[in-house]
Amino acid sequence: MASGAEFTIDELARESGMTVRSLRAYQERGLLPPPRLKGRTGFYGAQHLDRVRVISRLLDRGIKLSGIRELLDAWDRGDDLGAVLGVSLQTDAAGGPAPGAGRPQPAAEKTIAATELMERYRDVPNGLARVVAAGLYEPVDATTYRVRDPQLVRFAEQLPASGTQQAYILDELERLRADCDHIARRFADLFQNTAAETFRQSGRTPHDVAEFTAQLSSVRALPGRVSAELVDQFVARYLEHITRDLEDEPPDRTEPAGGR
Repeated sequence: MASGAEFTIDELARESGMTVRSLRAYQERGLLPPPRLKGRTGFYGAQHLDRVRVISRLLDRGIKLSGIRELLDAWDRGDDLGAVLGVSLQTDAAGGPAPGAGRPQPAAEKTIAATELMERYRDVPNGLARVVAAGLYEPVDATTYRVRDPQLVRFAEQLPASGTQQAYILDELERLRADCDHIARRFADLFQNTAAETFRQSGRTPHDVAEFTAQLSSVRALPGRVSAELVDQFVARYLEHITRDLEDEPPDRTEPAGGR
């Protein structure tokens, strides 16, 4: 998505998967900055879309709108994310961490120092906040983060080796999350309009409950498998075209500088 993209509120709602009513509520609560007015029409930019997606992620984690307002205000000020979340290391009289301070860590849990994470994404504006909102990491305390999604972290760590910039990787991860969210919403809407509606109008007999439970279990697992298989098929097809084009290209016989 181009950074200069503009949306009306209806377009922003479609792009973000939210309702216009929710977007207006975010504005009224101060979570979403006002649009740029052209005449009597308000236009929203890419930063508004990113903001709405962050709000959606925080809501999914059970944070109330009042708490989200505090988080967003603090992010806008550039505050440390650990401090924003109200999580800090308790200290003893000597100034060191008190025994038992912070959240207990499982032995196999992979963590990273906040300073290292900030350094890794130093070239990305709001990089620390973006990797948290994208679901890669989550804060343990003011100085430590844990890996939240190992697969996404591996994806984000492998691509720079091929010369891909960190900002571009995060852009792609955000698009990937948005695409997956849209797919999930379509399956959920389909379930809502079919199996859930049928169960709502049923007599709620043991047979109805068993059938609904089976359908619910299926819709939880099937979309992911089907989507993954389709993505693998399309990726294989595109890679085949790329490799075929490379094979058809004549070899580059340009001699390096300093050659004969």
